[in-house]
Amino acid sequence: MRRIIAAGVGVATVAAALAAGKGLRSRSAAIQQVDPDLRSPALWFRIAVTGPRSLALARRMYAASIPTDSAVTPELHRIPGQHPGQWIELLLVEPPDQPVRAGCVLWLHGGGFVMGSPESDVAAAGRLAADLGVLVALPHYRLAPEHPFPAGLDDCYAALEWLHASADELGFPPDRIALWGKSAGGGLAAALAQRARDVGGPPIAAQILEYPMLDDRTATSDDHHGRGRFVWTAGSNRYSWQCYLDAAPGSEPTPAWAVPARCDDLTDLPPTWIGVGELDLFYPEDVAYAEGLRAAGVPVELLTVPGMYHAADKVVPAESAPIVRFQRSAVSMLGRSLGLAARTAEPAATV
Repeated sequence: MRRIIAAGVGVATVAAALAAGKGLRSRSAAIQQVDPDLRSPALWFRIAVTGPRSLALARRMYAASIPTDSAVTPELHRIPGQHPGQWIELLLVEPPDQPVRAGCVLWLHGGGFVMGSPESDVAAAGRLAADLGVLVALPHYRLAPEHPFPAGLDDCYAALEWLHASADELGFPPDRIALWGKSAGGGLAAALAQRARDVGGPPIAAQILEYPMLDDRTATSDDHHGRGRFVWTAGSNRYSWQCYLDAAPGSEPTPAWAVPARCDDLTDLPPTWIGVGELDLFYPEDVAYAEGLRAAGVPVELLTVPGMYHAADKVVPAESAPIVRFQRSAVSMLGRSLGLAARTAEPAATV
C-alpha cells in the first residue's frame, strides 16, 4: 500500500511539475506579445478577483492612502447623496495658484466596481490640474457587492449635480465639466453621461474613458483570443459584473444605465475619447462602443495601442513611451473639448 501511495505521490508531483512548466511557457509566450516598454516582472504573477476571499485580499493589497509627503493635498468635502441623510466624501484637487479654474473634471477611479479608491489617483489628478488649470473632483463612490447598482452611479451623479450647482463658488464655468474614468470608472463615466442626457441633468463637455469596463456580455464568453491575460482577467470580470449587477452577467433585462454598451440610443452624448490596449480584455467592447458613438454622430477619438494590456499605466513607470503617448492623447482631447491648451511642454506625460 505504501508503495502504491508513494508511486501516486510521485506521479502527482511529476504532473504538477509538468503543468507548472507548461504554465510558465504559456506565460512567457504571452509576455512576448507585450510591448517591451510595458513589460514588468509583475506580469509573471496571476492575481484574480473571483470570490469574497480574493476580493478581501485584493482590497488590502490595493488599499491606497495619500502619502504624508505628497506634493498634492486634496481638500475633503462631504456632499449630499441622492437620498436624505446620505453623505458622500469628495476629494478636490486644485490647480496651483489659480483661484479661477478653467473647468472641472469629475474623476472616477477604477477597480471593477468592487475595489479601489480615489486616493490612488490623487497624484495623477494633481498633474492634470496643473497641466490644464482645472479643478479635479474625485468621489468615494460605494462599491459592490455590499452596494450593487445603482449605488455607485447614484453617488457619481450626486457629485456631478453638486459640482454643477457649486460652480460659481468653486470658481469654474458650469458648462465646463468633463468626466474622466479608468476601467470601471470609465464604465461609470459612460453611464453617467447617458443618465445626465436622459434626465436633463448637468451638461457634460467631454468624457475621457481609459480602457473602460462597458459590457457585461464580455463575461459570458470563454474565448477572448488571448486577451485578458494580465491585470484584469476573464474570471475577475465575470465576478465583478455579478457583484455590480447582483445578477449573472448577460441577464435580461438590464436596468437603464447599468451597462453602458447595452444602451440602444447613443445620440447626443458628449465628445468622447476612448483608449485601450490591444491585449486588454475590454478591447472588443471598447472599440464597438466607439464605433457605436461615431455612428450616432458623437465626436469620438479612439486610440488603440498594440502590445498594451489592461491598466498598464498602473504597472510600469509613467515615463514609459507608450504611456506618455496614451496620456498625452487623452489630455489633448480634453483640453480641446474644454477650449484649453495644456500649460506644459509635455502635456499629460505623467498623468
